[in-house]
Amino acid sequence: MIRVGIGGWTFAPWRGVFYPRGLPHAEELEYASSRLTSIEINGTFYSLPKPASVRTWASETPDNFVFSVKASMAAVGKKVLAEAGPAIDRFIDSGILELGPKLGPLFWQFPPAKKFNPEDVAAFFSMLPKERNGTRLRHAVEAKNPTFAVPEFFALAAKHGLAVVGVDSEKTGVPSDVTGDFVYLRLQKTALDQPTGYKPAEIKKWAARAQSWQLGEAPKDLKPIGDKTSAKKKRDVFVYFISGAKERAPAAAMALIKQLNPD
Repeated sequence: MIRVGIGGWTFAPWRGVFYPRGLPHAEELEYASSRLTSIEINGTFYSLPKPASVRTWASETPDNFVFSVKASMAAVGKKVLAEAGPAIDRFIDSGILELGPKLGPLFWQFPPAKKFNPEDVAAFFSMLPKERNGTRLRHAVEAKNPTFAVPEFFALAAKHGLAVVGVDSEKTGVPSDVTGDFVYLRLQKTALDQPTGYKPAEIKKWAARAQSWQLGEAPKDLKPIGDKTSAKKKRDVFVYFISGAKERAPAAAMALIKQLNPD
């Protein structure tokens, strides 16, 4: 299915706009998860979560809700990615498995200074486990450095079954490539002067693209970077409105959910 959400759930400017005025901060996750279908947890990038906190997140959200979890900077920030094995394991074993069936993709974001080194990246990809303690693990990778915008990187991701994150920003466009069994998008062009962050026509366009990917097709208005055409099969799609004019992120997410489910 198509999951749509925001990054995190604690942001002061959302109070009185997205969150009702006076809503206790402790109830913000419950409120957000009742109106969205996914949230990207970002705090895990800076510090490892405690199992008790993760269990609380799981208990405060609907049964069909899914989180994606941003991986520790201790793993992705290594100068030599091939040395990240212990940090990868510490992150996965920190408590995120306590989300149970609500655990969606793990999101690995390389820093902007990291340049594409095929051997090093392949070594990193080979250390990302497909399961842990009976829990299936899916991985999405975002590479900010322009040296990654080459077919070889997308081929490596496809070989390991990882999703390359599509980022819609002022600097980058989203390619149509599918390298894993799901698609992961981070839409970063929300604007303050748009009540729904993106213009209604853009919301409609992203809904159509997400539906194409979900059906196993490639959006016809986007171009691939890699050479290989992905197999046509249904897949999950995760869409997060994050960065940009963050104040508009919840409105943009709800507008996209409504566009996808007009009834």
